[in-house]
Amino acid sequence: MASNELVCPRSDEELDALLAMPSERLVAFFQRARIRRLAILGIGGKIGVTLGLAAAHAARRAGCGTEVIGVSRFSDTEARAKLEASGVRTISCDLLDEEAVRALPDADAVIFMAGKKFGTSEDASLTWAMNAIAPVNAAKRYPHARTVVFSTGCVYPLAFAESAGCSERCPPAPLGEYAQSALARERIFEHYSRTAGTPVVLFRLNYAIDLRYGVLHDIAMRVWQSRPVDISVRNFNCIWQGDVIERALLSIELCASPPRVLNISGPETVATADVAEYFAETFGTRAILEGVDRAASPGYLCDAGLSFGHFGYPGVALATMLRLTAEWIAHGGSSLNKPTHFQTTDGKF
Repeated sequence: MASNELVCPRSDEELDALLAMPSERLVAFFQRARIRRLAILGIGGKIGVTLGLAAAHAARRAGCGTEVIGVSRFSDTEARAKLEASGVRTISCDLLDEEAVRALPDADAVIFMAGKKFGTSEDASLTWAMNAIAPVNAAKRYPHARTVVFSTGCVYPLAFAESAGCSERCPPAPLGEYAQSALARERIFEHYSRTAGTPVVLFRLNYAIDLRYGVLHDIAMRVWQSRPVDISVRNFNCIWQGDVIERALLSIELCASPPRVLNISGPETVATADVAEYFAETFGTRAILEGVDRAASPGYLCDAGLSFGHFGYPGVALATMLRLTAEWIAHGGSSLNKPTHFQTTDGKF
């Protein structure tokens, strides 16, 4: 189905099914990859559950016998039940517990998704522990597994739209303790890649779009509720979460030692004000824009061109993401109530 033909889901279940629907390309990958066991560490997060579902669906359609294992503390029992019902073997584990991690099953491939961002200002020590100690435990447990490490564009310096964003060649310059700890996560996996030969991809993502969460959802909800939209950060990048999932799993084939770095986002540098005006017109209301009289601030912008060379352009276009977000909110779709804080430029989360 073409991107512009996607029908807006009417429930969380339909949305999860859409995000987790494997492409033919992903099924073909599982057929040739010969992965005996795939471990997804930190599967309980916003992207992890649908990624686990997509992996299980793709492996089943491929008939390859890949066992998908999802590891998390599983505070959300409903998410765990959903994964198990789809054939994902779930294991409750605190990734900060070295002995517990050591007891995890062997795996040929690992998707590392564990981490902490929000709440860093209140407890920076926990952020550093999750973003630095958990990677050590995982890297020591799986030294020979192809490992895709979820990271963030926040490791780059802030950029203006005129720069086209930071490419993989741009040296990291993390601002604030969250971004610094995210770079620590990368450096730890890089260390084990260089010393143990672990094949790694550092998967620098910003920002994933789930209709219940994300930059587009944040802006649309503010317009829908007649609240001001801060446009002092003029631009951002985004990508459909289903495309993120496909790219993350396909990246297993690209793992290398030393690590390969990939920026993951959409091709557009999106204007915050234009998005607010789009939603206002769609909802039949007025966009209240803040920050117009202030000097525009740079934001986290990345150049994802290298990833397009590997995977092509994302399957779901920006226009489709905008339309689906508007329809989802207009018909009362749910929200995770977790603002992205994409306007944050001081590194404090």
